[in-house]
Amino acid sequence: MISFNPCFVLPNHNHGSASEIVVGELISFGLSIIIVNDASDLENSRILRKTANSHPLVHLIELEINQGKGGAVMAGIFEANRQGKSHVFQIDADGQHDLSDVSLFLSESEKSPASVVCGNPIFDKSVPLSRLLPRYITHFWVWIETLSFSIVDSMCGFRIYPLNSVIPLIKRGNIGQRMDFDIEILVRLYWESANLKFIPTKVIYPKNGQSNFHVWKDNWLITKMHTKLVFGMIYRMPKIWMVKKHNPRSSLDIINTSAHWSIEKEKGTSLGLWFLVWIYKIFGGLLIKLLLHPIVAYFTIFAFNAKSASIQYQSRLATFQKRNSKIGLRHVYAHFYEFANSAIDKIGSWTGQIRLDSVTIHNPEIVDNILDSGQGAVFIGSHLGNLELSRAIGQRRTGLVINAVVFNKHALKFQNVLNRSNPDVRLNLIHVETIGSDTAILLQQKVEQGEAVIIVGDRTSVNAVGRVEYVYFLGEKAPFPQGPFILAGLLECPVYLINCIREPDGYHVYHEYFAESLRFPRNKRKVLLKQAIQRYADRLAYFCQKAPLQWFNFFDFWRPDNQDIIRREKN
Repeated sequence: MISFNPCFVLPNHNHGSASEIVVGELISFGLSIIIVNDASDLENSRILRKTANSHPLVHLIELEINQGKGGAVMAGIFEANRQGKSHVFQIDADGQHDLSDVSLFLSESEKSPASVVCGNPIFDKSVPLSRLLPRYITHFWVWIETLSFSIVDSMCGFRIYPLNSVIPLIKRGNIGQRMDFDIEILVRLYWESANLKFIPTKVIYPKNGQSNFHVWKDNWLITKMHTKLVFGMIYRMPKIWMVKKHNPRSSLDIINTSAHWSIEKEKGTSLGLWFLVWIYKIFGGLLIKLLLHPIVAYFTIFAFNAKSASIQYQSRLATFQKRNSKIGLRHVYAHFYEFANSAIDKIGSWTGQIRLDSVTIHNPEIVDNILDSGQGAVFIGSHLGNLELSRAIGQRRTGLVINAVVFNKHALKFQNVLNRSNPDVRLNLIHVETIGSDTAILLQQKVEQGEAVIIVGDRTSVNAVGRVEYVYFLGEKAPFPQGPFILAGLLECPVYLINCIREPDGYHVYHEYFAESLRFPRNKRKVLLKQAIQRYADRLAYFCQKAPLQWFNFFDFWRPDNQDIIRREKN
């Protein structure tokens, strides 16, 4: 059992005044604070000595020759070990980190003392673009070096190390001593099968703050480091592969999340999405779709959970259709590539490359009826095809406003980038955690105003465990959420199904009448609700057969909906 006796380590080069503020806030935790003066100038050194003399918990180490951030951190780690500490909490001295999260990090480290607890930065508008762009290049290379997405951020200097893990690694390896240290130490810890925990934390760049990051010099050092680590990965590939094969999630733990789809962190960033939109506008979709092949190939090999889900779905579909087809990697590749194509087509529709007037709308009189009646309606969709093209139904006749309800807050990121890329074309997204009375009231107002509400019916919410109906889907019982159908009943309006799929001649939007109302008599509510959900599942199965590679639920859809709760209770 690892003891828990932590201390703070603050590497410091010419951040005398800022570190005074940081130390002042850390003192309240009653832990030893080791400041490493990395050859600061005379004035900053004077401030650091004054700070150390003012607090008995503060210990100052002075390096005569500048070692760089990594060298200063390592000096602090060795001093902490000499003092008999078990863990080092590394914090930057320039005031970038949110010290209100210190308690959370310490608590998590105490609960899991063998783990490395790392900050996953949440940036505000103060972050310089010159710091942000190289960060995402580094993310890419770290994914390659670890053959995984487990390290969600490798550059945040707000983290807690267990000394029995890092000291042998530092003594054994030639680890970079400057801005490359934070990245390299984390990759090498991953190679050593260390458990990494990530906690979201705010990071700011103080106005008029001094940075010791030298754009050209440090980026060059980081580039050389990545070259070294890539070759190190190739050498260790069999070992990394075996660890991932037997337990692909063993090295990743994102705090305050579970495996449930609705709260998993999605890969990608708004900056990355903006870059993709920019590339699309300049070079068009053809170039991007060509570039997708190596990316999709990588995911096909290493995205274990999504790959397993794809094989499961396609195997069930083949069995349901009574096809003798063994699903392998080429089928997974085709499924992933279709998903990537769908994302590119979303950008195309927003930037005008895919004209909505070229989308074929089936049963267009449904839109006319809604507008003529003055009453809104509910459309129940799914994660099949490209639901964003439902905007096309609002352009058939001026006046129909489309509101899409989403449970996954990460969907807002992609939508916001698309909206900002073309402000004249919008699909209103309404994010909800659960379907409650407040949601019903909001959507009732939308319907009364004659607007359309779209909600998907093929994903359960982590906050609605137990509120599902098990109905047959592709020949096997699967949990479908009650919420969308109950909500449609509360709104007391006509209900339609909507599916937007790509066919050889382009996109098609299928409208289907479903019910005049899903408001059921109390004594028959349960039976009629289940019948309605089964009808929905039957139509979803029909369209899955029509467009088999366009159903994009990359998780174990047929698992019991309470499986995540059971897993958390066991842990």
